[in-house]
Amino acid sequence: MSAPADTRGGWAQARLAAALLAVDPGLGGAMLKARAGPARDAWLEALRNLVNEAAPWRRIPAGVGDEALLGGVDLAGTLKAGRAVHRAGLLDDIRNGVGVLAMAERAGAGLAARLALALDAAPAPMIIALDESADPDDGAPGALTERLAFHLDLSGVALSDLSEAQAEHDREAVAMARVRLPYVENGDADRALTRTAAALGITSLRPPLLALRAARAAAALDGLDEIGEAQAALAARLVLAPRALHLPHQDQAEDDPAPGEPPDAPPQDQDAQHDNHEPDPDPDTVQTPDDLTEITTEAAKAAMPAGLLARLEAGAPPRGSGAGGRAGATRRSGQRGRPAGTRRGDPGEGRKLDVLATLRAAAPWGRMRRRGWDRLKSGPALEVRREDFRIKHFKQKAETLTIFVVDASGSLALNRLAEAKGAVELMLAESYVRRDQVALIAFRGSTAETLLPPTRSLTRAKKSLAALPGGGGTPLATAIDAAEALAHGAARQGRTVTLVFLTDGAANVTRAGTSGRDIAQAEAHDAARRLRAAGHGAIIVDVSRRGADTARSVAQAMAARYVRLPAGNPGALADLARKAAA
Repeated sequence: MSAPADTRGGWAQARLAAALLAVDPGLGGAMLKARAGPARDAWLEALRNLVNEAAPWRRIPAGVGDEALLGGVDLAGTLKAGRAVHRAGLLDDIRNGVGVLAMAERAGAGLAARLALALDAAPAPMIIALDESADPDDGAPGALTERLAFHLDLSGVALSDLSEAQAEHDREAVAMARVRLPYVENGDADRALTRTAAALGITSLRPPLLALRAARAAAALDGLDEIGEAQAALAARLVLAPRALHLPHQDQAEDDPAPGEPPDAPPQDQDAQHDNHEPDPDPDTVQTPDDLTEITTEAAKAAMPAGLLARLEAGAPPRGSGAGGRAGATRRSGQRGRPAGTRRGDPGEGRKLDVLATLRAAAPWGRMRRRGWDRLKSGPALEVRREDFRIKHFKQKAETLTIFVVDASGSLALNRLAEAKGAVELMLAESYVRRDQVALIAFRGSTAETLLPPTRSLTRAKKSLAALPGGGGTPLATAIDAAEALAHGAARQGRTVTLVFLTDGAANVTRAGTSGRDIAQAEAHDAARRLRAAGHGAIIVDVSRRGADTARSVAQAMAARYVRLPAGNPGALADLARKAAA
C-alpha cells in the first residue's frame, strides 16, 4: 500500500519527502514503488542533490550475501599479514549514507532483518527500497518497510510533471534546516498524530513516531520553531495515510482520549477560575489538541490511495505486502539450488566444500597454530583443521503438487463431480504462474484409479476429467492408500504435496473388494492414520448434503482440515486447496 503520486500534486509531495529525508536521515528512508524509468531516476537524483555531499551512496542487491553486507575476513590480507584482517561490508560503507535496495520485493526475510537492525542502530543508514512488483499484494518485507517513513508510488507520474516541476529546496536550505531541527518544539503534534494513527487502525508506535519526526523536519525546513497545522497535516498525509487499516470513525467524540491515554483533567472550580487574573482566551482563536487531531485525521483520509479507500469503505481488509506467489516450500540442499551460505561440516556424500570459507575460518588462528611449527623452523603458512571445514548450502524451491481424491460412487458422482472438475481446471489455470502441479484420483466400485498423473497440461486434464466415470461402492481405504503412494513418490522427487479428498467418508468396500461397512470403515481409519504419519497436508471436503459424521471422523484420524461444503463451487474448492497447502 502506497500513497499515490498523482499528476495533481503527488510529484511535488514526493520531492518534498526527499527534502525531509535529507533534513532528518533518522526517518529511515522510503519505499519507492515504481518501475525503472524517468520518474524513479528523477526522484533518486533529487534526493542525491539534497543529502550531504560527503554521504556515501551504495546500491544493495536483493540477493546480497551476509559476507558482502556485513563484512568478514579479508583472506588475501590475512594470509599476507599473518593475522586476521577484517573487510568492511556494505552496511559499514553506508553508515550516515544512503543504501539503495534494488528489487526490494525479492528481498528475503533475512536481508530485511539485517537492514532493520542497521536502521535501529546508531549511526543508521538511509535505505531507499525500490519496489518493482506489479501485483499489489507483493512488496518488500514488512520488517523493513515499517521502519521507512515514506511509502511513495510514482507509477502515475507523467513526463510533463517532471519537466514542469521545479525544486523548492536546495542543499543550502536543507543544511540550514538540519541545524534548526534540534530546536523545533513538538507542540500538540505528538498527541494529534498518535490519535490519528489510532483512528486509522495503526497499532505500531513506529508510524506516529516517524510522522512526528517528519513534521519536525517540515517545520525546520519552513524556518519554524514549533510544529504547526500544515506540518502536522503533511506528516499525516505522507506517513500515516499509506498505512491506514480502516477508516476513522465518524462518530468518535472529539474529546475522547486515545487508547491508553489518560482522560483530560477535570475543569477547575469556577471560584478558582475567577481568582486567576489572566483574561480568558478567545475560543475562536485558540487551537486545541482535538482541533489538530481532526485536521491531521482529515488530511490522512484525503491522502489515502483511491484503491485503499474503496476497499476500506467496503469493509474489506487492506492488502498486505510481501506475500507474492508461492512455488512450493523452500528446502535446504547440499548439492544444487540458489546459494544459501555456508555451515560447518564435513564434505562428502554430495556436500561440497567451500574452499574460501574454509580458509577464512582457519585464517584467524594462523599465528596461534604456527607456534608449534616455529620451533621446528618449518610448517605451512596456514594450518587448516577439521573444525575449519565449511560446506556449501543451497536453497531449492519445491514444486507444489495438489492431489484431488474424488469420491465417484453412487449419487455423489452426480452431485459433486462437476465441482471437482471445475476446481482442477482452476488450479491448472494458475499452475503456469505458481508452478503447481495437479493430479486426480477417482475411486468407485472396488478400485481407485489415477485418472490424471501429476501434470500442468490443461488440455490433458480436461480430457481426463471429461472421461471421469461415476457410480458404485466407496472403497475409501483403497483410495487413501493410492493417494499416499502417489504423494510418497512426489515427495521423494522434492515436491510439496497437498491432498484434497472430496467424499462423505461413508466407506462400504474393503481393500479386498468385498462389501462390509464396519470393516471398510475401520480400514479407512487405519489408512488415514498412516497418511497422517507421512506428514502431508490434507483437507477433507464433506460433499454430503447435510454433513456426515463419517467424513468428520476420517478427518480426525488423518489430522486433516475438515470443511463441510454441501453446496460447493469450483472456485471455493480451488481456494480451499490453496489454503490447505499454505
